Amino acid sequence: MRNFEFKKSLGQNFIKDDNIIDKIVKYSNIDKDTLVIEVGPGAGSLSKKIIPLCGYALLYEIDTRLAPLLDETLGANNNYKVIYGDFLKQDIKNIKQEYKYKKVYVVANLPYYITTPIIQKLVNEIYPDKILIMVQEEVADRLSASSGGKEYGMISVMLGSKYDIKKLFKVSRKCFVPMPNVDSAVVELVKNDKLGNKNLSEFEKFIKNAFQFKRKNLKNNLKAYDLVKLEKVLNKYGYNLSSRAEEISVTEFINIFDEMK
Repeated sequence: MRNFEFKKSLGQNFIKDDNIIDKIVKYSNIDKDTLVIEVGPGAGSLSKKIIPLCGYALLYEIDTRLAPLLDETLGANNNYKVIYGDFLKQDIKNIKQEYKYKKVYVVANLPYYITTPIIQKLVNEIYPDKILIMVQEEVADRLSASSGGKEYGMISVMLGSKYDIKKLFKVSRKCFVPMPNVDSAVVELVKNDKLGNKNLSEFEKFIKNAFQFKRKNLKNNLKAYDLVKLEKVLNKYGYNLSSRAEEISVTEFINIFDEMK
């Protein structure tokens, strides 16, 4: 990597601390029944430790300049595939049908500049059993936030309705090359069934509306809904139309949505 020209436009900050990599692998609990998806393998530092443990690995890398390095680093293995190109443009909807493994995990150090779109694509198109990702610490705090905190928002509820989310540990910016301007954190998302058979698109629309204008209350943000009925439901959980979305927990949001039908 000595002569490699890192591209800031691609969010290239490669992890160089083996202790952090080993820690991520330990938390992943990968086995031979697991299909692993890694977005942005970079130099393959994490990939080379994941691949021997899993059944198969799909690595998505946008920078074709890394092909020789990844071939050299991972070449001894035969249970992986590198797909070059923009991950956000890849067709991934049929991965579970194509690769028939008991579990699908995502383990990755995501590029900061497109973290949220990558997570949304993975969740909406595959719904992996587990997502273990290293992201900017500020993003980690938003993903794992609880109601009432300043980091709590729409993404916290959207993901919290489908996953149990935990911020595992912080990673210093000094563990990367080149060194970014912020620290990172590793977050674990484990699939749950909180939503059950509820209409996902309608629920997401309800949440988006609830958080539409952060400074406005539920009466203003949810005025397209039956406000008389909404107030009755809110009262049941100790809220009213003057309450704000960030006060309401994920479980309460699911119950409120269910009772509004």
